[in-house]
Amino acid sequence: DEAAAKLEAGERARSEPIAVIGLGCRLPGGVRDAADYWRLLRDGVDATGDVPPDRWDADAFYDVDPAAVGKMCTRRGGFLDEADRFDAAHFGLAPREAAAMDPQQRMLLEVAHEALDSAGRLGDRLDDNATGVFVGITNNDYGHLLKQAAGDRPLDAYFVTGNALNAAAGRISYLLGLRGPSLAIDSACSSSLVTVHLACQSLRAGECALALAGGVNLILAPDASVALSRERVLAPDGCCKTFDAAADGYARGEGCGLVVLKRLTDAQRDGDRIIAVLRGSAVNQDGPTGGFTVPSGAAQRALLRSALAAAKLAPADLDYLEAHGTGTALGDPIEVGALADVLGENRSADRPLLLGSVKTNLGH
Repeated sequence: DEAAAKLEAGERARSEPIAVIGLGCRLPGGVRDAADYWRLLRDGVDATGDVPPDRWDADAFYDVDPAAVGKMCTRRGGFLDEADRFDAAHFGLAPREAAAMDPQQRMLLEVAHEALDSAGRLGDRLDDNATGVFVGITNNDYGHLLKQAAGDRPLDAYFVTGNALNAAAGRISYLLGLRGPSLAIDSACSSSLVTVHLACQSLRAGECALALAGGVNLILAPDASVALSRERVLAPDGCCKTFDAAADGYARGEGCGLVVLKRLTDAQRDGDRIIAVLRGSAVNQDGPTGGFTVPSGAAQRALLRSALAAAKLAPADLDYLEAHGTGTALGDPIEVGALADVLGENRSADRPLLLGSVKTNLGH
């Protein structure tokens, strides 16, 4: 009986639901918190727009031909307002050090502070608690811009810590006094989702009692957009037309979002405000496909089944799915086919699964 009880306790710990008890975000369309984000979704706002003039000269880099050398086929995307603004003094940072920091690091600090505040945790002694930080980040435009601006001059002493991707997580832990796991994840478009998966695993394993998870992306230079245009994956009108016959590529988008996670039993015990509950997640890779950037329907079906098993849910239990849905003629049909195969099982005709993609509002 004792051995059986231990096995049962171990299984409960491995599949413990995770509570979302706080969140913070910065998104196109002037979104600065969860209430703003909800209004944007509720009102169907298209938050994409022209390239801000402080990024690059959109007209100089534009050409209707996506194959034009050094040009891009769009002048639009999902951009944040005032992405360069930062209250360095609040975090005890000298102006010189703050200027050398990637704005993605600066934004993560502010959003982490806001997420913890929304969870009611800023007054706690977080340094006595094993709080983990899991950051998804893949872009590094600012470091390249600093090197270009420096020319032959030596780089500032703050350049490395200001622009290393690992420092995006480490600086949050350092300045907020957090002692749990702290790591940056780059798995391309899935980076932020993978951080949430790893944070849940870390919480269940007892490596941390609280976790910050999410990611950031800022588009500060034109180079990647030029390359993506030549790859013919960017939509000329700067909009993701997800699941639409007119889908012709995606719009690049910016944003930052972090959630505060805690084991559900702990959140209930401590009387935390529970915004949502994460019951299961899964991660895999496409493996060999028709091309390096071509998705695999088989891998997506396997992933969906793994996530359902982890959550202890049946396909018919789901009412809504937020899809990857970038608006590409290749990726969308593969994704919808996998969803139909797995989530259409035992689903009655009067209870369809609703699909959506916020990329239509914000870009990708």
